[in-house]
Amino acid sequence: SPVQVGSLTNWRLVAGGNFNTSAVKTDGTLWSWGFNTYGTLGLNNTTSQSSPVQVGTLTNWRQVAGGLHHTAAVKTDGTLWSWGYNNYGQLGLNDRTNRSSPVQVGSLTNWRQVAGGSYHTAAVKTDGTLWLWGRNGYGQLGLNNSTTDQSSPVQVGSLTNWKQVACANFNSLAVNYNDI
Repeated sequence: SPVQVGSLTNWRLVAGGNFNTSAVKTDGTLWSWGFNTYGTLGLNNTTSQSSPVQVGTLTNWRQVAGGLHHTAAVKTDGTLWSWGYNNYGQLGLNDRTNRSSPVQVGSLTNWRQVAGGSYHTAAVKTDGTLWLWGRNGYGQLGLNNSTTDQSSPVQVGSLTNWKQVACANFNSLAVNYNDI
């Protein structure tokens, strides 16, 4: 049954990864805990944590998403950040190097929402475009029957009315404004 994590009452949102949890407080700080072998917690180390630990000192985190051993987040300035396991390029940094602290994905400032899956990541920009990257062995990136992995964000189609994206093990789902 549900058990409260600590006694604080200023949590704004929470995201679960496969073996870790991340959360943003109302003051914009980012916190994480759980399994950390690949740096998934963003604490610049690989030590697992059994209770929430603040990720850096910044106070401008807007949204966070957990995947399988990796995490991604959007700041209030619209920048996208990722860290953790990167064997399929799921961090979107155009390489396959693991990171144990947040690294900015590109230089764009128009990211709205991000989601993490099993070795892949998806995001929606403020212009309503949909972007995916990482493992694509089952076509989970939605790239016209392609099963080629992508190590940096790739736009899916040309629609500009995507509202939200979600990822699971080896699939991705998205809602566009025509669906609501």
